[in-house]
Formats: sequence, C-alpha cells, structure tokens
Amino acid sequence: MRLLVVGGSGFLGGEVISQARRAGHRVSGTHFSARPGSFSPRSPDVAWHQLDVTHRERVLALVRELAPDAVINTAYRQADWATTADGAMHVAAASSVVGSRLVHVSSDAIFSGAADRYDEAAAPDPVHAYGAAKAAAELAVRGLDPSAVVARTSLIVGGGASPTERLVHELAAGTRAGTLFTDDVRCAVHVADLAAALLELAADPRAHGIRHLAGEDPVSRYDLGVLIARRDGLDPTALPGGSRRAAGVPGPVDVRLDSTRTQAGLSTRLRGARTFLA
Repeated sequence: MRLLVVGGSGFLGGEVISQARRAGHRVSGTHFSARPGSFSPRSPDVAWHQLDVTHRERVLALVRELAPDAVINTAYRQADWATTADGAMHVAAASSVVGSRLVHVSSDAIFSGAADRYDEAAAPDPVHAYGAAKAAAELAVRGLDPSAVVARTSLIVGGGASPTERLVHELAAGTRAGTLFTDDVRCAVHVADLAAALLELAADPRAHGIRHLAGEDPVSRYDLGVLIARRDGLDPTALPGGSRRAAGVPGPVDVRLDSTRTQAGLSTRLRGARTFLA
C-alpha cells in the first residue's frame, strides 16, 4: 500500500509511520512545525514533505503528486482552527479528488461529557473551541468524502514519550507545576494499539463512517498518572490531584467513548490503561 501520513512527525503520526514501514508499505509523511526524528523515523525509505495543511492548493498538489492508496490524517493544533478544521477539509477534498482512501483522526473533545457514554451514533456537542474545530472537521470530511473513516479517539499514551507521560514525570520530580484532575475521565488508548487500528481501517475498503478507537477503561487523569508513576518507579504520592470543576478549567469533564461496535470489527485489541500500564 502507498500510504501518506499527514502530521507524520507527531506522536501518533510517527507511530503510524513506524508500523507501516515494518509492514512493508511505501510510506510518505508530512511535517510542519515538528521536524521528523522526535517521534517519527528519519529513514531513507520514508519520503518526507513539508506541508502546511491550511493551504488548499499545496495539499492538493502533494496528494496528486504522491497518488497514495490511502491517507491517514493525524494533523491538528489545539489553538488553531485553521489547521484543525480547514486543514482537515483540505486533506479530505484532495483525497476525494485523487481517489485515495481517507482515515481522519478525530477526538473525544467533540463531546461535552453530559452523557454517560458516547457510541458511534452520538452527535457532537462541543463546549470549547478545540472541540468545535474537531466537530467542524468531521462535518467537512464526511460531507466531502462519504467513503472516509472518521476515527474518534481519546487520550493517547504509551512508550513514555506522550505529553501525558512527560507531564507525570515532571510533576513527580517537582520541576513543573500543575494538577492531575480526579474528575476528568477519559478512555486512554495506547499509541501502538491506535496506530495499528488506523492502519487496519486504512487497508479495509469496506470501512467508512464513524469509528471509535479508545481504550477499554474509563480512568481519571489523576488515576492515569498514578498508573504511569507506578510503572516507571516514581512516587505516586508526589502527584498533585484536584477537581477540574472546582478549578473552573473550561472544557469537557467526564467523556467515555464506547468503542464496542468498532472493536468487534477489528483484529487489533484496544487495551485499557489498567492493562497496558500494569
């Protein structure tokens, strides 16, 4: 398979590229602010391209040049609507024109947390700007390319390199101030499981529409931090905990993605945090 990973220099994109290379796919990746090498392999068998997804014409030109069989779009910037929403639209439009299969990575940030659980049929109800941008991206992708997969995921961890894992180490060492919220619940997923599931969906011509790719266990950010600390030999009692509601930090609180239906169609198991951090 000829594969293009948009945002390939990021944490998730780098893992997708690594697994795709091991599987023997012909891989191209894009980077913008992060250069290849931090999370993604600097290898002669990966073709790297600098790309700003906010430029529609440049996105279309690159996808036309590469003519990939599949595109996995992992690109986003939390504080930038143009990258997160417009960029997703540009990638979807280009993939549709060229005829490439598209797997677009979305987020549980599109939900408010008002419901007990969210399955693939749940309608977005974002409560902050990033969630609204991701919801707008989903709408654009599905409108431009009905055959695309929109893969919603949750907090991504694994391998010690994720922002969450680095935060836990800094908090435990006292080199960074902050709080791990006890009431902020997500279904954290291991980056390797998520990347494998994305590649599985990219290779399946029958897959389309909404898919949920989250871990089995709902876990608070504080409890997730404790699990990481114990795995890495840190002192869990050094981690500061507190309530997001009490702190008045905007955004969704308790968001539990239900991945049961998607998991039933995958060979990749989406493990929960209590399993992969044991």
